[in-house]
Amino acid sequence: MDCGEEVRVETAPYCCSNCDGGEVTGHSLVLQNRKTRSLSTSSAGCSSEYRRTQSLHGPSPVTTFGPKACMLQNPHAVMHIQDPASQRLTWNKPPRSVLVIKKIRDASLLEPFKELCIFLTEVKNMVVYVEQKVLEDPAISGDENFGAITKKFCTFREDLDDISNRVDFIICLGGDGTLLYASSLFQESVPPVMAFHLGSLGFLTPLKFDTYQSQVTQMIEGNTAIVLRSRLKVRVFKENWDKKARVDENGIILTNGDMDSCRKPLQYQVLNEVVVDRGPSSYLSNVDLFLDGHLITTVQGDGVIVSTPTGSTAYAVAAGASMIHPNVPAIMITPICPHSLSFRPIVVPAGVELKIMLSRDARNTAWVSFDGRKRQEICHGDSITITTSCFPVPSICFRDPVNDWFESLAQCLHWNVRKKQNYLEEDF
Repeated sequence: MDCGEEVRVETAPYCCSNCDGGEVTGHSLVLQNRKTRSLSTSSAGCSSEYRRTQSLHGPSPVTTFGPKACMLQNPHAVMHIQDPASQRLTWNKPPRSVLVIKKIRDASLLEPFKELCIFLTEVKNMVVYVEQKVLEDPAISGDENFGAITKKFCTFREDLDDISNRVDFIICLGGDGTLLYASSLFQESVPPVMAFHLGSLGFLTPLKFDTYQSQVTQMIEGNTAIVLRSRLKVRVFKENWDKKARVDENGIILTNGDMDSCRKPLQYQVLNEVVVDRGPSSYLSNVDLFLDGHLITTVQGDGVIVSTPTGSTAYAVAAGASMIHPNVPAIMITPICPHSLSFRPIVVPAGVELKIMLSRDARNTAWVSFDGRKRQEICHGDSITITTSCFPVPSICFRDPVNDWFESLAQCLHWNVRKKQNYLEEDF
């Protein structure tokens, strides 16, 4: 990646919490006064913590996606919130690399995967990144005709290789799970994602593979419609980790007063939802829910779902929540089978910080999962903090964010499907 050139992006800057209003280094951010910033500038001086705006609109999302993509500026934008139908993607530099994500062990995706990869490498001269375990599929590794193409691939392994600054955009082949998986690979800025509907439901995958060549070409040329799917920034603090680290050979807990200073929380970027449930226990879960440091309620039931607008049409809607358009800056809190007739799902502003802990009188521990993965136990003293992430997932639309969303509601969830009432003829 050439970092010597200066790139101009028409977008508002971010402020680092440690530099008091200075700009944040990253994928080519530029101040509104048109001053340019070189990509080669070191980011060591700023942490990854961004100043948050405590407002109904929440934090303004980062609008640079991967090393070369950004949001096309709209001169009619108000308060940095664009009309969803006018959100467009553009490129600072022509894209040269693409990550192809394929559903593992799905025989029906073999031919589309091979056809797409041949098109990208031979026709578009793109550098193709593929996960190593995809190529280990016997149906792919045993194909001698496709072997010449696979030799040109760049491979990586999840949790071991960092490809965040190497991929210009992403193509997903499969269902909604492939988009969730793509999101999990990028803990900060996410490249634009093209999601082709080759799975079962396909609520988040609006593109049809029949016309993939024209759609990929349009994507590479830029100026395509996108929807910014907000994510949740989640941190899990484990109270007992540091205590266990200070147990000597005689079983005596050693403390030196700086236990909190070395605590390192686990951090996740979540696209759909965070689910806290009672796990295998037969008792009700009993967890306290805080909002900006204030206790707002105690959840007694099977658990609670904290979801993004994108996740509102997943587990949350099955638990009785409303469906929220992805462009609405909000966080949804939905109880799971609450032992209360008056506990209804609520929507809070995206700018707030939620905290979940076991209640003091909880009879059992709880379990938490993030987009259905990384499931772990939550014990007394542990805490989970949740807020809106500054790094959304830019998803390519078929038409635009509004029409695509209502199309998915109708086609995938059969929203408001009913036989029409017969016309009442006038009685003469």
